[in-house]
Amino acid sequence: MSTTAEHDALERARNTVDVDVGGTFTDMVMVVDGRTIFHKVPTTPYDLSICFMQVIEEGAEELGTTIEELAPRLDAVRYSTTVAMNRLIERDGPRLGLITTEGHEDAILIGKGAQWIDGKRLDERRALPLQEKPVPLVPRDMIVGVRERIDGRGRVIRPLDADDVRRKVRRLVDGGARGFVVSLLWSFVNAEHEQRVKEIIREEYRDYHVGHLPVILASQVVSRLGEYGRTMTAVLDAYLQRAMRAELSATWDKLRDAGYAGPLFMVHNSGGCADIFKTTAGRTYNGGPVAGLIGASDIARRMGAKNVVTSDVGGTSFDVGLVVDQSVRNYEFNPVIDTWMVAITMLQSMSIGAGGGSIASVNESLGRRLEVGPRSAGAYPGPVAYNLGGTEPTVTDADLVLGYINPDNFFGGRMQLDRDAAERAIRERIAEPLGLGTIEAAALIRRIIDDKMASAIRKEVVLRGYRPSDFVVFAFGGGGPTHVAGYMDEIPRAVIFPFSPVFCAYGSSIMDVVHVYERSHRMVLIEPASERPTDDYAGFNTIVEHLVNEARRELVAEGFDPEKASFALELDMLYGGQIHAKRTSTPQLFLESEEDVHRLYDHFEREFSEAFSPLIVNKPGGVYIDTFVLKVAVPGQRLQLEPIAANGRGTPAPKGTRRAWWPETGAFEQTPVLDLEPLLRSRGQLEGPALVESPYTTVVVPPGKRFSVDELGLGVLESNGQGG
Repeated sequence: MSTTAEHDALERARNTVDVDVGGTFTDMVMVVDGRTIFHKVPTTPYDLSICFMQVIEEGAEELGTTIEELAPRLDAVRYSTTVAMNRLIERDGPRLGLITTEGHEDAILIGKGAQWIDGKRLDERRALPLQEKPVPLVPRDMIVGVRERIDGRGRVIRPLDADDVRRKVRRLVDGGARGFVVSLLWSFVNAEHEQRVKEIIREEYRDYHVGHLPVILASQVVSRLGEYGRTMTAVLDAYLQRAMRAELSATWDKLRDAGYAGPLFMVHNSGGCADIFKTTAGRTYNGGPVAGLIGASDIARRMGAKNVVTSDVGGTSFDVGLVVDQSVRNYEFNPVIDTWMVAITMLQSMSIGAGGGSIASVNESLGRRLEVGPRSAGAYPGPVAYNLGGTEPTVTDADLVLGYINPDNFFGGRMQLDRDAAERAIRERIAEPLGLGTIEAAALIRRIIDDKMASAIRKEVVLRGYRPSDFVVFAFGGGGPTHVAGYMDEIPRAVIFPFSPVFCAYGSSIMDVVHVYERSHRMVLIEPASERPTDDYAGFNTIVEHLVNEARRELVAEGFDPEKASFALELDMLYGGQIHAKRTSTPQLFLESEEDVHRLYDHFEREFSEAFSPLIVNKPGGVYIDTFVLKVAVPGQRLQLEPIAANGRGTPAPKGTRRAWWPETGAFEQTPVLDLEPLLRSRGQLEGPALVESPYTTVVVPPGKRFSVDELGLGVLESNGQGG
């Protein structure tokens, strides 16, 4: 498909498919001829292209057609995947060779001062005697330093020794290198030597040779200050490239075989998506949770919610993010992928090992303490109740035993759950070792996982200087509506969506095509002591113009009209005497006057104060710019949430009752069961206890809570003032 056709497809965006492949389930949002289909299938971890195609095939069946008839009519397919995370966990990437500046061979092995705790859970960080640095992705014997040197201004201090490069490249090949990463000092200022190293490798090992070896240049992956972060970003991209290419090639081939002729967009952790041919492996890491953040910010604007906590309860993880002032603007302070700090721009979200598949176990070494997660049963073998070979009880098993889940209507009725097996596993593995009754043990499993999730939300909100009472919780994922009453804690309201189980796929369906361009350049904005604003407008504007021109060239090459794109500038800024910079949005792209400088500083001070404290604002110490970041977005489509008028029909009658355990009363009660869709359509309202079912989730409304429907057809869970 031509790039012009890709542009037309995005603008037309009439028929689209968005797929989010998670650790346990694969979710989809399909929009065809104005009709929207939400669907889920179990993830197939042995081959992710299988679940990808299966969810589209079943969506086509729901539309009354086949994938062969549907695929040629699709305009765009967007995809978020966990393959990057899975491959890192499994450590099955290729053997790489790293080429750096002579004398700096140990840089990524030394790492940052806290490398040993990067990416670790809080309980792991506290166990100091057990901590070790991560096993490097590139071992020391596969790292070589070449004779060359460029200084911080881009001047060549020591010319590149080509013969030295050839000798050391051959040594790496003899050592088993299946790819190269080239990361030389100050290459982001002057990439001449890195490019020459690549040319030498290509002279020795041609592209058309059977043993073709890919070459990744750090200056092309990320062009910013920070040797360790820049190098590790390039290493991770090279390490993940082969696995991602294999998965995406299989997916791409199956789509083409089905007749699809449009582009395949990948969801990025920067908050947008881009064509597969414009995507590096590291950009896909954590794409699903970021898509949920984007979807949440869009709905927050529509419903007038200022601050939102997003909470995604999947089968394997619990993902938390913040929308503040209806905007997603929190970036990872020191982005970490797995256990390595990287230098890419990533929207901030936090994940803990807590979900429906989280395994409950008794830790004998800690005095028979019950632990839930972070280990997960995943899609296979899954919870004991799935009868797929699982033997260890999970949160889903506990929910089933407590009566919250309908064993005959799980996963839209396509999966029958074995309540007796779940109860037996909880009794034998949890209740008896702890001297508890089975129901008491199941309730304890649920309480522990809810407390874990509430604690994660509390930390994410409070540690960023906000009050929980100023937020609304968006509950999504298959387990969000089921558990939100237990983890909303100090937050007064929770919102539940008709598409909660596939919310991250919904988020990707409204994503813009986004490219990010970065350039590190230190300049003074406010001089120390005198507080005099800079008058170097030309220096500032030259850098921005360079980034804008680069972006416009790429947009044209991809078939997009630059005039229809939005350009936003963000700056990494800091006060004098500080080490770390704060990412700040800017009111305009260019500086033309002293008033523009003051306006830029005011934005920085406000965002700095919100993120940290107004008490540590230090304008007399000077204000500095470290890095320029240009974000370019081509708008995508927006699904419409149509207002629903109260039609006077009232709350639909329950379709039946089910025995459910309520900690508030300490007993099982016959609890009304309703269907979610008619309840939303009628804008009904009910008081807990109640269970509200949809094909892929159950909303648990405990005593003391009220479930109502707002004018957009969204469910709202809040206290009814009677102790909930």
